[in-house]
Amino acid sequence: MKNLLFVLFILFISCSPQEDTRDTKPVRKFVEVSEIDTSIKPGDNFFRYVNGIWYDTAKIADDQSGVGSYSFLNIPQKQLLEDILEEVSAIEHTAGSLEQKVGDFYASGMDTETIDARGFEPIKPILEDIHAINDLPALMNFVTEEIKSNTQSLVSLGISPDAENSSINIAHFSQTGLGLPDRDYYFKTDSSTLGIQQAYLEYLATLFELTGTEGPAANTEAAKVYAIEKKLAESHKTRIERRIVKENYHKMAVSELDQIHPNIGWSTMLAQLELNADSVDVRQPAYYEALDKMLKAVPLSDWKTYIKAHTLSSYAEVLSKPFEDASFAYEKVISGQSSQLTRAQQMVQKVDRQLGFALGQLYVKRYFNEDAKKRVLDLVNNLQKAFESRINKLDWMSDSTKTQAKEKLYAITKKIGYPDEWREYDVTIDRDKYFENVLALRRDQSKYQLDKFGKAPNKMEWGTTPSTVTAYYNPSLNEIVFPAGILQYPYFDLYADDAINYGGIGMVIGHELTHAFDDQGAQYDKDGNVKNWWTDADYEKFKGKTQQLIERYDTFTVLDSVHVKGAMTIGENTADNGALYIAYEAFKLTEQGQDTTKIDGFTPDQRFCLSIARIWRVKTRDEFLRTYVNTNSHSPAVWRVNGPLMNFDPFYTAFNIQPGDANYKSEEERIKIW
Repeated sequence: MKNLLFVLFILFISCSPQEDTRDTKPVRKFVEVSEIDTSIKPGDNFFRYVNGIWYDTAKIADDQSGVGSYSFLNIPQKQLLEDILEEVSAIEHTAGSLEQKVGDFYASGMDTETIDARGFEPIKPILEDIHAINDLPALMNFVTEEIKSNTQSLVSLGISPDAENSSINIAHFSQTGLGLPDRDYYFKTDSSTLGIQQAYLEYLATLFELTGTEGPAANTEAAKVYAIEKKLAESHKTRIERRIVKENYHKMAVSELDQIHPNIGWSTMLAQLELNADSVDVRQPAYYEALDKMLKAVPLSDWKTYIKAHTLSSYAEVLSKPFEDASFAYEKVISGQSSQLTRAQQMVQKVDRQLGFALGQLYVKRYFNEDAKKRVLDLVNNLQKAFESRINKLDWMSDSTKTQAKEKLYAITKKIGYPDEWREYDVTIDRDKYFENVLALRRDQSKYQLDKFGKAPNKMEWGTTPSTVTAYYNPSLNEIVFPAGILQYPYFDLYADDAINYGGIGMVIGHELTHAFDDQGAQYDKDGNVKNWWTDADYEKFKGKTQQLIERYDTFTVLDSVHVKGAMTIGENTADNGALYIAYEAFKLTEQGQDTTKIDGFTPDQRFCLSIARIWRVKTRDEFLRTYVNTNSHSPAVWRVNGPLMNFDPFYTAFNIQPGDANYKSEEERIKIW
């Protein structure tokens, strides 16, 4: 996502998708009382109160970096996709059908004997092209040609709506060029970061060795690549700096870019990509200024070494096992995994990544319950009404801004389940040629993106596959999207009581709606344009409230002295806090929400809060969590529970939270935005 949110609601039985049991109400226990840790006071640590017993006994598989909900519930989801792929790949299908493309691509990747026998032979023509580069124009020609294969090294290009005219797609160029997870990793000197730096250098050296460079020389080549990347990293904006939308939009004339960046060759590059553009958006100009200077200052031979490294890294996971092992050796230092995924699960990820909407059609046919789509739409509509009610009652916003906010709220497009129009893949898949299949699909993806240039945005398009456990808000199109993958038990159940569903999928819906009004979403109008629709006074009050959240989350500890980065996570934290109140207000419109009848010993309001805590039941490896805090815009799971709840008045009443409890905040200290 932009603003992607991975959620899970409660898991007490198998993670199979919701069965089509429309005529029979299954008996399910949505709150397992025996798993509540009564030794912990709800006001001290509600995450541990609800999830502590599970957390202390849960085992993380060797081939995973975590377990539980959030993105880790894509793990059982991928088993369902593997079942589909095993079936469709076992039989012959009509040439060109989605079953044939999906099944044969999977089968080609499962043929490890052929893949390993080929070694790095499939990539040799590309390496020969790099070797033949003899000047800067030839270098940039190669970089541009690789964009056509959806491989971006020195230049990062995307086609999406113009931030100031969302009715047309333009070319956007962003900072890129690095191999470590983030620019800060090149400058930190703590032991964890130094270990990642060393692992990356070893990875680069291994790639060179596998393609014929001897040990000492391979280390020297790796050092050259790293030095170039570190220099490029100096020009990168931080993740926090990139949150300011207007400061990351710079529409510039191509003729001007040609003058100020003569070594990049903008006109030549755009013509080569068949993009007839008079102007483009350079999101981070400092990067391209640095790149243009470095293209001249750095020896061409070093640039060729750099390009070779990034090309090998881009294709490492689709070459023979030694390349795959080298990639994993680096990755496991970041994730903490001790073993690789099975080959079948690796191929599930690759099929979903490259043929995801073809695979998604098969998934939806087999597993999606259409009744879920109707019910979730009802919830979305109810939460919109609740959000409107909350806007009307805001004491810090003027009536004129409230009117604009409500117009934007009701202009949001709702996408649920799967696309109305399915993406097609104009490729021929050969069961015996895995690398060629990957390359064909990459080229098809690049062409698909480039073909959007100069056209109106396709509002039927989806940015994630239907089987993925996720949801997102897209500010450029002012839309919220809930794929089929999240519209099933345990995130949502047709037969669960409203407290559970509103605390589960309701929280997700509220989160995505609030993204339209977070620190970034608030900068877009109802049509998806970056445009101020606030009064100056109201916007200053809004920024003051978000600053309070930033400062609060900065105090939250994750690992020893590692803290949540409040400024980097402010968008997600605003959405979490807003969603809690919006989902609750919508829940109070239901019959159960207005009742006090207990189920499993808990009141409706208590069950609502229990569901909130359950959707973030996550346990990760420390290595993964360290990287997560440095690179992810979401707060870690424990603070997605405890952080918002300490600002949530009904939680205090439901669980009798009192002064002296570790997470107690006085009414004056409770931060409320939406």
